[in-house]
Amino acid sequence: MGILSRCDISVLQEVMDAKGKAVTALMTTLNRFDGSGPYHNLTSPLLGRGNYQERYVFIYRNQKIRILDSYIYKDNHPDRPDVFAREPFIARFSVPIKELPELVLIPQHTMPSKAESEIDALYDVSLDIQARWRTEDMMFLGDFNADCGYVAKKRWGQIRLRQKPGFHWLIGDKADTTVRENTRCAYDRIVVHGERCFSAVVPGSAQPFDFPKEFGLSEAEALEISDHYPVEVELNAACWGLQPARPAGLLLLALAILSGSVYGI
Repeated sequence: MGILSRCDISVLQEVMDAKGKAVTALMTTLNRFDGSGPYHNLTSPLLGRGNYQERYVFIYRNQKIRILDSYIYKDNHPDRPDVFAREPFIARFSVPIKELPELVLIPQHTMPSKAESEIDALYDVSLDIQARWRTEDMMFLGDFNADCGYVAKKRWGQIRLRQKPGFHWLIGDKADTTVRENTRCAYDRIVVHGERCFSAVVPGSAQPFDFPKEFGLSEAEALEISDHYPVEVELNAACWGLQPARPAGLLLLALAILSGSVYGI
């Protein structure tokens, strides 16, 4: 629970909870663990093909954050139909930032073999969001599988989410978002769009969170929770005079790749 209780908004990926019981149990335990909530959640349907399906789960402090709307992206672009192995589940939040009252979050876990095409197609998702909600303030975050052979360096120049103006990649190519000591890959990324959104980002705050070091875990113990570090970013909410558990005036968002027991997060 120490990872989730750090954050005002968290997003979980790779949640293979067919009946939804694990998420319910997680929320009960989290609210008992941390009295600064209450925490609420927004959970997607199972997404994916065949027998391998996953959920996206947004967890947020209800005293600060409100869900305004959500939808599943229709993966039927006339030029690029059926690109995503798991369709994006998109949520629009009300956040306590005067200059940024609303924020759209788009988590995405790409299929490794299709990482290039899925990351590129997130640009189409951004256009769909702008047309639907008339906003440019959005944040893409997730296990993009954006490194170590899944995205060739020569291909970055053809990926629109990387090349189109207005998209800011906060987790760079040299980051390591993996727990295993024998790997160094920047799989997990945070990408923001919209100048109001980018201006709210606390410079240098977007980082992988080394939870094994923070909580004194061995590599084997950490891998029971996840083989990825969460990636985090802070938004400046000082103008609202908030009194959060962390330094005043910061709104902390994090992505956690869930691959182990929900009780370890």
